[in-house]
Amino acid sequence: MTEKILNLYLIIDNGIIEEFRACSYEAAGSDEEKISFLKKNAVNDFASSYKFDAPVSNSGKKMTYKQFSRLEKQGKQFLLFEEIFQKFQVPNSPLVCLTPVVDGKIVSSN
Repeated sequence: MTEKILNLYLIIDNGIIEEFRACSYEAAGSDEEKISFLKKNAVNDFASSYKFDAPVSNSGKKMTYKQFSRLEKQGKQFLLFEEIFQKFQVPNSPLVCLTPVVDGKIVSSN
């Protein structure tokens, strides 16, 4: 069965999340094969990925990575990616690979 899968990027500069990026694919195979495919392509996909605004608070401040990490521990980090999920028309609970880009360097776990 094919499904839409995403490479997501968290752009972090000096501890602040500056933007999100995303690249999508239609892929078939097991979840493990799809994740492996996304990880293998993470570095190359970054240059052609779509840019999205970073989340901001009601006062207009961008989120720190520490704040993101707290959401991640609660399993709520993907609420921040709703705009991306809508843009790419992915189903609930999409299969994604989230890659941090810290101070200009892609942190990939190939």
